Amino acid sequence: MAAHMDHRAGGGALEPDDSQGAGFSPGPRADDEARAFRALLCGLRVWEGELPSFAAERAPAEPLPLFRQWLREAAEAGVPEPHTMSLATADAAGDPSVRIVMLHDADERGWHFGTHRDSRKGRELAARPRAALAFYWAAVGRQVRIRGTVAAAGPQESAADLHHRSTGALAAALVGRQSQVLGSAEELARAADAAWERARREPDAPVPSWTLYVLDADEVEFFQGDQHRRQHVRLNYRRSGGVWERELLWP
Repeated sequence: MAAHMDHRAGGGALEPDDSQGAGFSPGPRADDEARAFRALLCGLRVWEGELPSFAAERAPAEPLPLFRQWLREAAEAGVPEPHTMSLATADAAGDPSVRIVMLHDADERGWHFGTHRDSRKGRELAARPRAALAFYWAAVGRQVRIRGTVAAAGPQESAADLHHRSTGALAAALVGRQSQVLGSAEELARAADAAWERARREPDAPVPSWTLYVLDADEVEFFQGDQHRRQHVRLNYRRSGGVWERELLWP
């Protein structure tokens, strides 16, 4: 069995396990690889082009219109998949999880996304019905961060959400068993083939576990980057007593 090694960023040493003996060293090759990786990170550039300006004082009284405008402008700027977002949840013990999901809608009720209620995120939302979202659109140097309470829609609305999407989305939902341990790639291939056949044959095939979730925001922050790193703009909306308040934040 291979020895367990704990790689420490910034150093060359590895913690040996009992089978390695004291004084084990990874040698110069591992040091070179670590230095090369750090050099790669330092050499990566961001925001090299012109970025849009953001006059926070002219922002609307509520965050939804500004969010819709920014997503549309990101799409127009050529940002790939601007409707993808990070979704962060936590389990009953408070341990966090984050993953990328698709935004299905954003309206007066909140920000919509879907998943199986028996998936990891579905279980975590059942235990702690609060979540955070993050959008990042590099081409325009913008982020949006959203935090709030999440509620599950009813079965009819959840089914409608799934069935107005693509055949591939339905097939993926029909496979199910999300986040469960997979025995083999062949097992997944068989299940996916069967799901695709059924999705084509039954475009209204039911998926009882599929659930539409809506995040009702109580805080929404808009970040506009400055390519010169001098005057990033952070505009934060906080809802208090049903009324949105706006405030600028130090970057």
